[in-house]
Amino acid sequence: MFRILPPLFAAFFLVTLAGCYTAPRPVVPYTGDPVVDGNANLAVAPEQDKALWEYRIAAAALRRGQTAEATAKLDDALARTAGALAPGAQAAKSRKLFGREETKPFAGEPYERIMGNYYRGLIYWRDGEPDNARALFRSGQFIDSDTENKTYSGDWVLLDYLDGLATRKLAGDGSDALARARASAQAQSRPVPPDYDAKANVLVFAEYGPGPLKYASGEYGELLKFTVDKSPVAFARLTVDGRTLELPPYDDVSWQATTRGGRVMDHILGNKAVFKQRSETVGDVALVGALGTAAYGTGKDSQNLAIGLAAVGLVSKIMSAATQTQADVRSWNNLPRYLSFGALRLAPGEHAAVLTFHNPAGRVLANRTQNFVISVPAPDVTTADADVLGDIVVIRSDLDN
Repeated sequence: MFRILPPLFAAFFLVTLAGCYTAPRPVVPYTGDPVVDGNANLAVAPEQDKALWEYRIAAAALRRGQTAEATAKLDDALARTAGALAPGAQAAKSRKLFGREETKPFAGEPYERIMGNYYRGLIYWRDGEPDNARALFRSGQFIDSDTENKTYSGDWVLLDYLDGLATRKLAGDGSDALARARASAQAQSRPVPPDYDAKANVLVFAEYGPGPLKYASGEYGELLKFTVDKSPVAFARLTVDGRTLELPPYDDVSWQATTRGGRVMDHILGNKAVFKQRSETVGDVALVGALGTAAYGTGKDSQNLAIGLAAVGLVSKIMSAATQTQADVRSWNNLPRYLSFGALRLAPGEHAAVLTFHNPAGRVLANRTQNFVISVPAPDVTTADADVLGDIVVIRSDLDN
């Protein structure tokens, strides 16, 4: 019996080490610039993490007005995400017992994919393409419609609201989308968005508060859960030309992350955890039986039985150790918590604007106040569409990166 134990124990030891090994990542010099640092990380990131870094860079670039950079990163990340979600070998790989979920190409949770569509939609609108923006807002609601708990299906307030506004801007009706947005807001006890002003030419998109982060829970790390930090900002206000535009939190990204019900991958990881636990139990029982048989049994049959039990026990322990149950906790870690929107009419010219962020008690958080200028160009009288101007899209955030 003892001749067979060393190689079995060696195999168990090697598999356990293999399951714990993580390849070292290259060290990236930190500059403090989120776009520069993000691109440096992107350059050395493994292929499965490329989309994640592109999403992070896009959010930081958009907040700094680097729209071309944000556009390029979002376009590539969304394409990578579509590829990662397509049926194929990579998707199946993460479902194998001995493969980690995080080894698959990053596609993100639904709320992350929706935010990718949302940001890209804002850029399309800024570029004078509200029809393409609307298509992405609708795509976001479609992503959110595939929930286990249908109570929370397709309930992003701004995605429907902006869908309807784009429709109004394109000479359509938009009332159905507005009704859906208001119904979702009321169901979540959130502020109800106002009537559309189709002639508003300045669209303000504001975001504030830290978004959700992921962590693994459960005995084997098989459960995906979220950390939701309390936001120091409860709402925002924009003052332009003596007028005040309220920017309340119409959507809560953290709420969306935590109310979708179970994910498909949760069930897969749950089954892995059951297999891991059962194979570990079988291994323990078989090894105890082998030791007992070896100690108290006599004769060749007892020795053969002990050897067989030991082999079963060690193989079961090896399979348990090799089974990867850990949830994928890679996070788009610079998302906001709250999304807001407001529209107003401004005449051509330069308009001084002040954006203030307020805590739950209504006090202004002075260190977050932003002063900037909204520029509205004059109509081009040399064109046939001289009276038609594209909307001015203003994107503001209280997040640093």
